[in-house]
Amino acid sequence: MNGKPPSPRTTLPEGLVSLADHEALARTSLSPEADAYFNGGAADEITLRENVAAWQRPRLHPRVLRPLAGGHTRVQLLGRTLAHPILIAPMAYQRLAHPHGEMATALAAAVLGTGFVLSTQASVPLEDVAHTVLGEAERGPLWFQLYLQPDRAFTRDLVHRAEAAGYEALVLTVDAPVNGARDRERRAGFVLPPGITAINLQGLRPPKPQTLRPGQSTLFDDLLTHAPTWDDVAWLRSVTRLPLLLKGITHPADARLAVQTGAQGLIVSNHGGRTLDTMPATAELLPAVVQALGGEVPVLVDGGIRRGTDVLKAMALGAAAVLVGRPVVHGLANAGATGVAHVIRLLRDELEIAMALCGCQTLAEAAMALGRPADRH
Repeated sequence: MNGKPPSPRTTLPEGLVSLADHEALARTSLSPEADAYFNGGAADEITLRENVAAWQRPRLHPRVLRPLAGGHTRVQLLGRTLAHPILIAPMAYQRLAHPHGEMATALAAAVLGTGFVLSTQASVPLEDVAHTVLGEAERGPLWFQLYLQPDRAFTRDLVHRAEAAGYEALVLTVDAPVNGARDRERRAGFVLPPGITAINLQGLRPPKPQTLRPGQSTLFDDLLTHAPTWDDVAWLRSVTRLPLLLKGITHPADARLAVQTGAQGLIVSNHGGRTLDTMPATAELLPAVVQALGGEVPVLVDGGIRRGTDVLKAMALGAAAVLVGRPVVHGLANAGATGVAHVIRLLRDELEIAMALCGCQTLAEAAMALGRPADRH
C-alpha cells in the first residue's frame, strides 16, 4: 500500500458535531487505499448509497405533552440489559485507520457501554481485545464474528479460543461466500501493507486447489466447493456453548431456516453494500424479517445508520438493536479511542433527542414515532 500512513492522533479538532463531519475529516488522514477499502462498496455502489438514503425516507410523527421524565435508552438483548441499543459492527483490519486499531475501538466501546463485535479478520489478537474489554464494569456485550473456514478443525479451535477469552456470543457472517466486485478498491490497488494481517487466522492453510477441466469455472468448480451451507451452521451450533447470531439474513424464508438451525439472533445486513450491488437497503428489508419471526429471536440491523433518528426508526421497525460500522472507523481514524467514543456519544445523544421530541419515554414506545401503536414490547 502506498501513500501516507494514518496519523496517530488522539485528540479531536473543534467543530465535529455529526457523523458526517467525522467522515469528511477521516478522508484527510486515511490513505487513498484505506479510504477505498473502508468507504467503498460493490460495483456501482447503489446499495451502499441506498443504505443511508432509506433511513431518511420514513417520516417521524411526534407526539407532544407526554411524560418524559425518567426516560432512558435501555434495551434487553440476549439476557443482558444494555445502556443503549447501539453496537459496533465487525470490521476487519482496523489498524489501517489508526495504529491502535481494534484495541482503541474496543476500549471506547467498553467505556461507553457499547456492544463490540470483533472481526475474524481483526488486526490484533482476539485475546488482547477481550482483556481490554472484560474489566470494564459498565461495558456492553463482547461478541466474536466468524467466517466458517473450510478447515473445520481450525474453525473449532478458533471458536474455543473465543470462548476461553470470554466472548459472549458468536456472529456468523453468512452473506459473503465470495467477495463482491469492489471496483473502488481495485482502482485504488488495495493490498494490505506490511505488518497488518488477519492475525487470528495465522496457521490456517488454504484448501488445495481443484484441478479444473477446460470450460470449468474457477469460482463455481473450485472456490465455491468449500462454501458453507446450512449443514455447516448446524455443525457450528453443535461445537459451541455460545449463543449464535447469523449476520447477513435478508429473506424471511432464510430467517425461519436460521432459527430452525439453532440461531438465537439474526442481523439483517447486506454487508454494508460491499457484496451484492442493487440489493435493497436494510431499512427496507428489516420489517419482513421481523414479521416472519414474530419475536421468536431478536433481530438486529446494520447498514447506513448515520443519525440518532435512524436508530429510533430501526427500533420502531422492530429491531432489537443496531450495529454501526463505517462511522466508527471514521472516528478511529480521526483520534483513536477518543474519536470512536465521540461518534458513539453523538449517536446516542441524537437518539435521546429524537425520542424526547417524538414523545417516547423509552424505546418500548419507538413504534409510536412512526405513527404506529406502541405495542411491540
